[in-house]
Amino acid sequence: MLSWIVDPNAWLALGTLTLLEIVLGIDNIVFLTLVVSKLPERQRGKARQVGLLAAMCMRLVLLSLVAWVSHLLHPLFFIAGNGISARDLLMLLGGLFLLWKSTTEIYETIEGAEEGEPRGAPSFFAAIIQIMLLDIVFSLDSVITAVGLSPHLFIMMAAVVVAVLVMMLAAKSIGDFLEKHTSVKILALAFLLLVGFTLILEGFHIEVPKGYIYFAMFFSIGVEMLNLLFKHRQQN
Repeated sequence: MLSWIVDPNAWLALGTLTLLEIVLGIDNIVFLTLVVSKLPERQRGKARQVGLLAAMCMRLVLLSLVAWVSHLLHPLFFIAGNGISARDLLMLLGGLFLLWKSTTEIYETIEGAEEGEPRGAPSFFAAIIQIMLLDIVFSLDSVITAVGLSPHLFIMMAAVVVAVLVMMLAAKSIGDFLEKHTSVKILALAFLLLVGFTLILEGFHIEVPKGYIYFAMFFSIGVEMLNLLFKHRQQN
């Protein structure tokens, strides 16, 4: 059972899966930051920890129920000859929710700031529920991918735990940075819009390579970092 410990391929799979979970968790961190930022200051740290821990537990449960997850791929009904499965429905609903949430937040960030209108803040419990529900959508692809990369359940679970610990360490810094720099926050919200649109396409079996999406995100943020650095030097 523990033969994987001396197997270099198993350790390679652990490193690959951990990196994969961190990369796939970027959109999760952005969404978590978006939701947590609307809570009172005293609740934000706890909400980050509870949200990420709940997300970790949910992914571990999905991994342990991998046989059930595979059934989510079975078509429930057909539209124009395309089978629509439970996973497809989750992708569609998650994508629509992200489009609504991102569009609303972009409007409030731009228009609300000018008009000085107070923004409605969700309760602590409502924020955690939002994070958990959307994490189900974000988790499905990573769980299915993890199963394809490693046959060892312990390795898959260890990768999830390590990735969540990394995200817990980075979440506050990312959140503070987004709150400080509105232009970067708008870029992050635009990224969530793109992710939401991609989820809808995937729900209709139109595959969009994730590499293109993450490249576009990192390239845009890289350009904005250069812009912020230029402004900082001008001010000094």
